[in-house]
Amino acid sequence: MKILHTSDWHIGKKLMNRERLDEQAAVLDEIADICEREGVELLLVAGDVYDTFLPPAEAEELFFRAIRKLTGKDRAALIISGNHDDPVRLSACAPLAQEAGIYVVGPRTSPLPVGGGRAVHVASSGEGYAVFENGKGERVYVNILPYPNEARLREEKTDEGYGEKISRWIARGQAAYAGDMPCILLSHLFVAGGVSSEGERDIDLGGARAVELARLPDCDYIALGHLHKKQHFKEKNVWYSGSILQYSFDEAGTQKRVLLLETDEKKVRSVREIPLTQGKNLRRLSADGVAEGLRLLEEEPDCHAELTLRLAAPLTGEETAALLSHKCLKSLIPVVAGGTGGDFCVRRRELTDAELFDEYYRSLYGRDAAGELKTLFLSILGEVSP
Repeated sequence: MKILHTSDWHIGKKLMNRERLDEQAAVLDEIADICEREGVELLLVAGDVYDTFLPPAEAEELFFRAIRKLTGKDRAALIISGNHDDPVRLSACAPLAQEAGIYVVGPRTSPLPVGGGRAVHVASSGEGYAVFENGKGERVYVNILPYPNEARLREEKTDEGYGEKISRWIARGQAAYAGDMPCILLSHLFVAGGVSSEGERDIDLGGARAVELARLPDCDYIALGHLHKKQHFKEKNVWYSGSILQYSFDEAGTQKRVLLLETDEKKVRSVREIPLTQGKNLRRLSADGVAEGLRLLEEEPDCHAELTLRLAAPLTGEETAALLSHKCLKSLIPVVAGGTGGDFCVRRRELTDAELFDEYYRSLYGRDAAGELKTLFLSILGEVSP
């Protein structure tokens, strides 16, 4: 069976308050073309379909249009909610979507419906898992764990650690696996040691929500979402496909990809990275003075640019207008010699939520915050943030 792994679409996400729906539409069309060209039978979307709990109507319209094209005539799609998605809202369309081979899972719910009349369908299902079968009778077991926390899984908070809960939640979806077919875990997690990007929150919450690699099961393939940079942990065959577009400037120069799996009767036989070419590249530019900055912007007309300008004096209105006339410029960071504002802006942009909290606390009280207080703050931030 041929399976495509993608994640972190973040439909509706803006760049410095600029819309990117046209780019998102183009890259989703490209993924649909890849599915057709490669003969993909099952599409796995590992969370963060949308960028916010309440996506604009245009974002929802794009999702419905894109996912219908992605499933084609007989392809199935399994989509789970990420931390940016409202799991109830995302899965509200499930009863209708399943007729088109689209299975949307928010919080853990009842088993997926079996059959459906399409070549690729759910052959059997239970709590936290589904077995997909193609027209040749080839099967794959998928352990399904949408972005997990106590609130989403309707559990009371206890003294049980997050890692222990993750192990228990994963084991629940793994319990029915008999070892007679390839096994995949599909989830939206932050694995300890993973590399996040500037566009993501401090998602490990100071370590409180990081999952140790050893807690993940021995599957043939672990398909994850959450981190925007493509990553591979060979020890457990864990893969982050990464986001479909460069969503923050520290991703400038990175190649976005989807991952194509091929299985045989017993295991995942191969994993191949397929590059994505749609969407504009992000560029981080740095220049000494306005003249050099203008030259760099003229050389990069088809990108989204962040420009850091080192200046001897503040920009004049005329200079600012000349720079902003370049549509590719999305972020302008002037650093004036002898000033502190620009330097602070550059430095602050690179701080995590934990570091920002430390700095703010010291500014108020002149000392470092207790570790327990910071952990509590970051835990609350994780619960109220998308």
